[in-house]
Amino acid sequence: QVQLVETGGGLVHPGGSLRLSCAASERTFSIHLEAWFRQAPGKEREFVAAITWSSGDTYYADSVKGRFTISRDSAENTVYLQMNSLKPDDSAVYYCAARNLLSRAVGSNLYLPSAYDSWGQGTQVTVSS
Repeated sequence: QVQLVETGGGLVHPGGSLRLSCAASERTFSIHLEAWFRQAPGKEREFVAAITWSSGDTYYADSVKGRFTISRDSAENTVYLQMNSLKPDDSAVYYCAARNLLSRAVGSNLYLPSAYDSWGQGTQVTVSS
């Protein structure tokens, strides 16, 4: 199973920027799709963005379109989430997730957590003045 490690979280003022990184433990040829989800206290885990490794197709939640950008670096086995114009509502624990080419996940909707085989431990993002 792919191991994922997120880094880059922290405290930022409203309007500021952060870049999250998600490093995979193995070559990404076994991964079909990687995504970022987030979960705020008392709320369900929600989809943020996703990218396919082969084609680079990207998908975004409406709440982050135009502000967040997901990208990948195959040489580094890493996916990034560039977050600009951050708002207090963006505060949450951000999780990286991966869906394998030969997925054993119970779901297939990329916008839902059930579609992913592996998860990172999460990194806290706090947007506050």
